[in-house]
Amino acid sequence: MRDYQLISGIEVDARLRSFLEDEALPGTGIDPASFWSGFARLLRELTPENKRLLRKRETLQAAIDARNEELKGRAPDPAEEAAFLREIGYLVDPPAPFTIGTGNVDPEIASIAGPQLVVPVNNARYALNALNARWGSLYDALYGTDAMGSLPSGGGYDPERGARVIAWGRAFLDEIAPLTGGSHADVAGYRVKGDALVTSCGTLADPSLLAGWRDGCILLRRNNLHLEIVVDPQHRIGREDRAGVADIQLESAITAIMDCEDSVAAVDAEEKIGVYRNWLGLMRGDLSASFDKGGSRIQRRAAEDRVYQAPGGGTLTLKGRSLLFVRNVGHLMTNPMIRLDGEEVQEGLVDAVVTSLIALQDLNGRRANSPAGSIYIVKPKMHGPEEAAFANRLFDRTEDLLGLPRHTIKIGVMDEERRTSVNLAAVIAEVRDRIVFINTGFLDRTGDEIHTSMQLGPMIRKGEMKCSAWLKAYEDNNVDVGLACGFHGRAQIGKGMWAIPDRMADMLAQKIAHPQAGANTAWVPSPTAATLHAIHYHRVDVAVRQRELAGRPPARLHEILTIPVASGRNWSPDEVREELDNNAQGILGYVVRWIDQGVGCSKVPDVHDVGLMEDRATCRISSQHIANWLRHGIVSRSEVEASLERMARVVDAQNAVDPFYRPMAPDPAASLAFQAASALIFGGERQPSGYTEPLLHAHRLKLKAAAQEAG
Repeated sequence: MRDYQLISGIEVDARLRSFLEDEALPGTGIDPASFWSGFARLLRELTPENKRLLRKRETLQAAIDARNEELKGRAPDPAEEAAFLREIGYLVDPPAPFTIGTGNVDPEIASIAGPQLVVPVNNARYALNALNARWGSLYDALYGTDAMGSLPSGGGYDPERGARVIAWGRAFLDEIAPLTGGSHADVAGYRVKGDALVTSCGTLADPSLLAGWRDGCILLRRNNLHLEIVVDPQHRIGREDRAGVADIQLESAITAIMDCEDSVAAVDAEEKIGVYRNWLGLMRGDLSASFDKGGSRIQRRAAEDRVYQAPGGGTLTLKGRSLLFVRNVGHLMTNPMIRLDGEEVQEGLVDAVVTSLIALQDLNGRRANSPAGSIYIVKPKMHGPEEAAFANRLFDRTEDLLGLPRHTIKIGVMDEERRTSVNLAAVIAEVRDRIVFINTGFLDRTGDEIHTSMQLGPMIRKGEMKCSAWLKAYEDNNVDVGLACGFHGRAQIGKGMWAIPDRMADMLAQKIAHPQAGANTAWVPSPTAATLHAIHYHRVDVAVRQRELAGRPPARLHEILTIPVASGRNWSPDEVREELDNNAQGILGYVVRWIDQGVGCSKVPDVHDVGLMEDRATCRISSQHIANWLRHGIVSRSEVEASLERMARVVDAQNAVDPFYRPMAPDPAASLAFQAASALIFGGERQPSGYTEPLLHAHRLKLKAAAQEAG
């Protein structure tokens, strides 16, 4: 049973109250009584509007469903689709041209292009890994992955592979920082003389690339991104190197998103406090994590800044840590941590207040995260400009509650819902003075595409979605609108995740497309991937690329509104079964960890045993895709049930070495995880916007209640 305490007319879980009053509020200058009275007023003012916006989503979807059922599988012409959406209020007129007015933005967002990490903030080790991923070893990234075409063999250091790594690194230096008299591979030593880098093969062809130096390190800067040549003749690598080079360190994850949403399973006060407490540790700078590695106990804390002598005299200080965003939950979900008039509170309202309150520890202290004095919140899953305007009001009220100047809280908008995509300029206009980020998300965007047009007809296969007309137009539109609204040099235009963490060679070959597309950041699945992706930003000057793209014809709305219905397709039984099994296996592999272990994001083997980064977005697209095919008779209920049972055995085998894993296949009816996966499919058509959160939360709460009852 939960212990609620009545404070200022709202019921607060006693554990949450204790956390806020004993840990989060001290040091902010805000007394508990003022906080609770102001918080209660905010909840009472904004909850009705939040609920009204959710009802409008349902009303619009009902109108779209009714019209699509009348079309009986005939995909509408995009012009016809646009006219209908405008008639029902789904599509609004674009605003007059404008330029965003966001101020006090840190350079990591405004002027440095580079990789971005997204990690579950409730995992302290992952959070610290991301925080410290601002710098990474190129040698380690090349040696330990398949980036050079093959994986390392076991059994200790391989000198031959090490030599390949060094040769790769020297070739990279030749590419981005060429010398006047030869190759970096032939350099016998590096030294700084005056304000110039001097080597046995000449000086830098572009002397301005030298940014600084310190003992054992030469700092270069290209495209506003840094790298260190680490010289240490005593190091086991450096002593075998003719120039004594022990490593090349790249500035890697420039920013990182500490996620309270899709990669987190937090269904009650106990789990939300775990989320908030780690965010608090990051903002205070005292978060730590201990773990065993290679037989040793490792203690991880926040990295220190790096200080260099600078050309022309003086010093240069570079941050040792990524700049942190925090991703709140969207407008949909509720959570029992607080009750208002007997009902669970809207979770997004609490997230805004609590994560901003906690960020005061940084703003009122060292400003180690944001020297510019800003709080960066990513707001996901908003549907159109009205919901963006509501988020703006929420942040206004939060600033008033916490005594912050207007627009201290900045917003990152996830362009991952169809109603936002087709109204993107209008969405940005509603938050024009606090926006710092727009980002495309293939998985959620595709999940919403399927759910929005669920009744129209069967959708094309998931793999085909990546080559579809609407998706390319959507990706281009995100860049076009961002540039038209003045994001260049002011805010981030981002692209989505590389979801295959073990395939770094493929990532090196393909993900350069993101900076070439004009994105000054893109998501990566690990610190190692961030280091490798940083190579792309040395090769592509995104600022120049954005200026080039600003003159192209913008993406056409009609292309975004081309619905990916599989008209006239006749898939073979084998193709249908392959698609069904792939979706079912992915759902089960993700959901079983979410429900049984509270793990919201992990590397899940797919049906071919390839590890994929899975979160709720991947679960959404897979469950919606099966629900769509079920609705239109491509698969039957019995075929889906058979696939789930078949794939449960596969997932059980893939997790056999996990001591905490609970097998599903022996008794699917007794497995809450299996039942949740089934509900996501068979109830997918009825889920709000096709989201997975309501069913996942309900099943995990049921499991936790059963565990508590059992003692």
